Amino acid sequence: MLKDKNIIVGVTGGIAAYKAVEVVSRLKKQKANVEVIMTKNATKFVTPLTFQTLASNPVYLEMFDEPKNYDVEHISLAEKADVFLIAPTTANIIGKIANGIADDLLTTTIMATKSKVIFAPAMNTNMYLNPIVQKNMDYLMELGYEFIDPCTGLLACQTHGPGRMAEPVDIVDYVANSFYDKDLVGNKIIVTAGPTIEPLDPVRYITNHSSGKMGYKIAELAKNRGAQVVLITGPTSIEPPKGVRVVRINTTMEMFRAVEDEFNDCQVLIKAAAPSDYRPKVVSNEKIKKKDGENDELNIEYVKNPDIAAHFGRIKTNQLVVGFAAETNNLVEYAKEKLEKKNLDFIIANNVSADGSGFKSDTNIVTIIDRNGEINDYPILNKSKVAEIILDKVMTLINDKS
Repeated sequence: MLKDKNIIVGVTGGIAAYKAVEVVSRLKKQKANVEVIMTKNATKFVTPLTFQTLASNPVYLEMFDEPKNYDVEHISLAEKADVFLIAPTTANIIGKIANGIADDLLTTTIMATKSKVIFAPAMNTNMYLNPIVQKNMDYLMELGYEFIDPCTGLLACQTHGPGRMAEPVDIVDYVANSFYDKDLVGNKIIVTAGPTIEPLDPVRYITNHSSGKMGYKIAELAKNRGAQVVLITGPTSIEPPKGVRVVRINTTMEMFRAVEDEFNDCQVLIKAAAPSDYRPKVVSNEKIKKKDGENDELNIEYVKNPDIAAHFGRIKTNQLVVGFAAETNNLVEYAKEKLEKKNLDFIIANNVSADGSGFKSDTNIVTIIDRNGEINDYPILNKSKVAEIILDKVMTLINDKS
């Protein structure tokens, strides 16, 4: 999302300036074009050469320095910016912008830009909570400026409270998310992800190879596009996306109940999980011991789990229900059967035995089939792109309903 975006980073004079180094590094790793403006006091904490090396661009310092090119720098920087990020943001810079003061290169460029301006405050707790600072921030937010809330913790002044600049990874995520269209605002989307596990005894369980990657990508992108997202997830090793409400489950019955708790007021249910179709009829309270005979067999009787997608497909009213069909053969035929049987709005089919597809891969090869009989085949794509295609389809159907 940040590839080739022009990000102007303003660095002001606070100890958190050292964190801005990582912010610039992370922006560059996401292929953004980064240019840095430093205040005079910021150079007391980090040298301009550090930012110049990381950004691979000159660092801008003073209004009346010899220009790096023939443009009027504060105007050219202001006009080229896709996003203007000030990190760290001091109480001083907030006060200046709120009161229309433009007395250096950074404040002048902020005043001249029409791009989105994002502040990442960093200051002493008492300064941050000062009514004047809070009033200035409220005023700027009313004008459309955005603020990334600081963390609460131990500050450089050895006090504990709000005022520590947000972590660089969170700042960069915020900047990246600012480029998404918020077309899903007002929609609650439930996403199920990962496997379920069905216990045999206190030691063993049955499960499948689902990694949860597809569901987590859908949940993350839906959140980035403004939806209220509930991620109902089986056991995975993936860190859930920030800003998403996570409900952790183990068994298929637990997943069923979790969806049931959320379904009535949702607009969309996306069933990307791979719940077990069956569970052991009897779960032993003690470890099942291995038998000594060489040809002894262990026979386990199973009972059927509820089909979550089919149940909610039957009872839906105005909700959209989207399903997945993980198959190894007869892909389109089986997917069409599931689409009809489960009363889904559309289904995403993939051959989990194909190279570049399946559970643990970072890519997928999918076919999307809808209730109008439209079939769209897609080449191998990363799962983020597949998630985008799925949510674009969801958005089209939401618009069709309205």
